[in-house]
Amino acid sequence: MDEAMRAQAAALLAEFRAAGATLATAESCTGGLVCAALTAVAGSSDVVLAGFVTYANAAKVAMVGVPESVLAAEGAVSEPVARRMAEGALARSGATVAVSCTGVAGPGGGSAEKPVGLVHLAAAGPHGVLHRRCVFGGDRDAVREATVMEAFALARAALGSI
Repeated sequence: MDEAMRAQAAALLAEFRAAGATLATAESCTGGLVCAALTAVAGSSDVVLAGFVTYANAAKVAMVGVPESVLAAEGAVSEPVARRMAEGALARSGATVAVSCTGVAGPGGGSAEKPVGLVHLAAAGPHGVLHRRCVFGGDRDAVREATVMEAFALARAALGSI
């Protein structure tokens, strides 16, 4: 983890702490990197309640309650799945805000409809669900790191709506 990511994680934790808010994550393409970046900061346990790594579709169903019908109709890399992941993590963790991400980190697995670098993120909180669709460039590491930073930005936006 580079210093920019560590600094952003610390800043996000400070904002949540100042608001008396808590956070959970539900991650697919990042494999837990969002939660790992947050918990790399000492004292994060007063903000971070849970991290769900739901890499497989079965885990999305079992751990955060994404309906199998949504996965079948939309595919794992989609806005509806990102939204359901965030909502499920929020409900199961009791956090104030939950952020999710699902995408194609690469180098393979992309298609014309869902290219490598496509990531859907969502943040669920008391005022609903925010969504962002991003297409990041670079290799697998670059896509995953950009996703972490975008997850931090989306969590911050959700906190601002509280």
